Amino acid sequence: MNSWIENYFEALFIALLLTGLIIPKILLIAFRKKLFDGMDGRKIHRGAVPRLGGIAFMPAILISVILGIGLNLRFSTGAMPATVGQTSVHMLFLICSLTLLFLVGIADDLIGVRYRAKFLFQIIGGAFVVISGMWVSDLYGFLGIEQLPDWLGWALTVLLVVYVTNAINLIDGIDGLASGLSIIALVFYSYVLLATGRYLNAMICGAALGALIPFFYFNVFGRSANHTKIFMGDTGSLTIGMILAYMSIVVTTISPTEIPGGENVIVLALAPIMLPCLDVIRVFMHRVKNGHNPFLPDKCHIHHKMLALGFVQWQALIVILAADAVLVIVNLLVSPLIGSTWIILGDILLWTLANMGLTRLIRRREHKQGVILYE
Repeated sequence: MNSWIENYFEALFIALLLTGLIIPKILLIAFRKKLFDGMDGRKIHRGAVPRLGGIAFMPAILISVILGIGLNLRFSTGAMPATVGQTSVHMLFLICSLTLLFLVGIADDLIGVRYRAKFLFQIIGGAFVVISGMWVSDLYGFLGIEQLPDWLGWALTVLLVVYVTNAINLIDGIDGLASGLSIIALVFYSYVLLATGRYLNAMICGAALGALIPFFYFNVFGRSANHTKIFMGDTGSLTIGMILAYMSIVVTTISPTEIPGGENVIVLALAPIMLPCLDVIRVFMHRVKNGHNPFLPDKCHIHHKMLALGFVQWQALIVILAADAVLVIVNLLVSPLIGSTWIILGDILLWTLANMGLTRLIRRREHKQGVILYE
C-alpha cells in the first residue's frame, strides 16, 4: 500500500516538473506563430495571451501515471492490491476519452469547433466510461433512490460526463478560476481515493494536480507584457473536466462501509464540483429566461457578477475559491448527520440566495453609477 501512495506523490511531482518545462515552450511557439486568444466584448484579459496551456496537461498526466505504475510494478516486492487490477481496464477507456477530448480541445483552440460537435464528442467520451464497466449504479438514498437499473445508470453517467466537463469549461472566465476550483476538487478526490484503496485513480488525480499547479502560476502570476501569461483553453478545460467527471463517478462506486467518517457517498462525489455545476445551471436558466441561446457564451457567470460589483480579478478569484472550499468542507461535516437530498437542496438554496443577493447589490451599484454593469 505504501509504495502506491508514494507513487501518487511521484506522479504529482513528475507531472508538475513536466508541465513546468512544457508551458514555457508552448509560450515560445505561440508567440512566434502568433497563436493568441482572440479579443471580444466578453473577454476580460488585455494584451496577447496564448490559450494553449492545456496542451501540456495530457502528456504530463499520461507520462507521470504510466511511469509511476511501471516503477511500482518493476520494483515493488509487495502484492498488488486487488483494486489496481480492477481499475486498469477502466483506466484504459478513460485514456481513450481523455485523448478524444484533448484532440477536440486542440482543434477548438486553433480553429474553433461548434458546440454541437463538442457535445457529441463528450457523449462519446462518456460512452467509453460506460463501456469500461464504470457507471453510477446507486444514489444511496438521494431523492429516495437507491439502486438504479443499468440503462438508467448508463444514461446518468454519460449525462454527468457532459455536464461536469462543460461546467469546468464554462467557469474558465478569469485567471486561475477553473484551475483553482479543479485543484480543490482534485485534492479532495485524492484523499478519498487513497483512503479507500483506489490507487490508480488517485494517481491520475495526483498527476492532474501536478499539471495544474505550474499552470496556475503562469496563468495567475504571468504577464502578457513579458510573454509569461497563458490560458488553458478548451484543451485544458475539457481534459481536466473529463478527469473530474470520471472521479465523481468512481466515488459513487465506493461502498459506504469503506468510508471511515460515515459521509454519504453522493455528497463525497458531488461536493468537490458543486460550485461550477450550480453555476452552469444558473447561467443556463438565465440565458433561457432572457431569450438567449443557452449554449452560446455571454457574461453572466458568478465571476462576472463579482467583477460587476467592483472586484478586480484576483479579489474575485480569492472570494470564489474560498467560498468553494468552505462549501466542500461544510458538506463533508454535515454529511454524516443529514441526508444527501437535504444537503444538496440546501446547497442549491444557498447558491440561489447568494446570487440573488449579488444581483441586488449590482443593481444598487448600477443605479448609483447610472450604467449597466451586468446583464
